[in-house]
Amino acid sequence: MYNDNPIRRILVVDDEEDLCEILQFNLENEGFSVDVAYSAETALTMMATKYDLLLLDVMMTGMSGYQLANKIRNALKLTVPIIFLTAKNTENDVLTGFSIGADDYITKPFSINEVIARVKAICRRTANTAENSECDANQVFSFEDITLNLNDKTTFVKDKIIPLTKTEFEILYMLIKSPGRFFSRQQILDSVWKNESYVLERSVDVHIARLRKKLGEDGCYIVNRPGFGYTISI
Repeated sequence: MYNDNPIRRILVVDDEEDLCEILQFNLENEGFSVDVAYSAETALTMMATKYDLLLLDVMMTGMSGYQLANKIRNALKLTVPIIFLTAKNTENDVLTGFSIGADDYITKPFSINEVIARVKAICRRTANTAENSECDANQVFSFEDITLNLNDKTTFVKDKIIPLTKTEFEILYMLIKSPGRFFSRQQILDSVWKNESYVLERSVDVHIARLRKKLGEDGCYIVNRPGFGYTISI
């Protein structure tokens, strides 16, 4: 059983009611608190509740999982981790999911054990981020107009708050702590995704491209030098 304090709360969104029940039953057996929604529209009405993780089906009647994730990230400005569940498994589909703001992508058909393992991995990563931040308590990291506050996990460019996902925040934190130092894709994977071996190196590029876009003009400070990797520098 997954023992973590407090209990992690998960929302499963899928128009297959039987699948929702199976996921809910098995995740609750692992110690999670699980709510279900049978449509993206219903899920939107539940976003006032604070969830630790969302499991979203991509292809649903009405609003798709991609559209729901886009609203969650861009309209509601929520950084809750998202795992997509989908039968669409081409590389472009996976990268589309990551570009919207997903933290993971599981293709159907899948085993329940795989889903549980992925869910636990993200919850551990979230917990580790909080623990690492506590080690740097009361510290604020800045580079040019970018300010990263570890106390409340906020990011500012000048006086404007920039909503980042947990993965984006971790990548920026890694870079801004060591300005001028180059990190390879593998080093970023090892630091941010830990031992999640199923994550592609290409996903690092997608997340950093999205991070640069959110930082606006200051995104140009995150550079990639072939053969060396990524760094933040003038």
